[in-house]
Amino acid sequence: MLLHAMMAVDADSGVCLGLTGGEVWTRKRKARIAHEKRALADKESARWVTTAKQGCEVLVAARMITVVNDREGDFFAHWSLTPADNVHLLSRAMHDHALVDGGTLYQAVARARFCDKAVIDLPKRMDRHGRQAHLSMRLGTVVLKRPQRPGVKDLPQGVKVSFVEVVELHPPKSAKPIHWLLLTTHPVVTAADAWRIVSWYKQRWIIEQLFRSLKSQGLRIEDSQLDSAEGLIKLVAIATRVACIVIQLVQARNGGEQLQVEFVFTPDEIEALKAINKTLKGRTELQKNHHRPNTVAWAAWIIAKLGGWTGYASHRPPGPITFHMGMARFQLLVYGPASV
Repeated sequence: MLLHAMMAVDADSGVCLGLTGGEVWTRKRKARIAHEKRALADKESARWVTTAKQGCEVLVAARMITVVNDREGDFFAHWSLTPADNVHLLSRAMHDHALVDGGTLYQAVARARFCDKAVIDLPKRMDRHGRQAHLSMRLGTVVLKRPQRPGVKDLPQGVKVSFVEVVELHPPKSAKPIHWLLLTTHPVVTAADAWRIVSWYKQRWIIEQLFRSLKSQGLRIEDSQLDSAEGLIKLVAIATRVACIVIQLVQARNGGEQLQVEFVFTPDEIEALKAINKTLKGRTELQKNHHRPNTVAWAAWIIAKLGGWTGYASHRPPGPITFHMGMARFQLLVYGPASV
């Protein structure tokens, strides 16, 4: 069972705006034709292109869209098909692409000089401690050469992209050094342009949080006992929406970005939130929902209370597990028991 999902994140604030597309599927059998000989439409990697198209259709009113991929999204057909007038692609490099003017991507990067430095904060994760990283950066422009078998007909001979490489040249002992080689269709001319690209790529961590929320830190979807692929596909689709909402609630719990509740909940769910909110208000000021009504922060307070949070500011703020529990109870109150 595989899931390929796309989320919208505000480029300036980092606020999760919701899901914009995706696909859930199962592998029925192993491919009999070698990967490099198959058309793109017959490869699982086609999801990078089709899901990006879905997202761009949902976000058609956006001033600019940057599709951010991990290494698996670094292939020539994606660089050729996805970018448009207001749509850019940003991916971590996976391949040492051949270049139109000769040589390879890695050779061109190695010839560039480091031109700037910065210190960034690395948040704590399961596989590392939180720390500061001293990064050196270099940038440049190359033209990727079309491979012999791109998987799609009539692609251009080359695609112009900018590269930004950030390297932790002197990491602390026992720490894995940071090394990102990023490719993008955005023009990158100055160091400020390059650091902006780095900051946007860092937002990709939100999609990792989505999968963690689906698995180990929330819904534990991999422990499902459903015995049919159809039922499991439906379950994964529903769970993905819930996991995305949990991320939005965690972001909103402190009332910073005043995102409207319509970004997260349906009209019927909003009416239910209003009714539930009345039943959760305590007698003291500390036990009241002080967030502006009809914002995600307001909804986060309600869901957290349903999940067992006490509501006292002096206590630990609600986390993903609390919000998952609150969402489970909320959906039971609104929709009743359900089967998939």
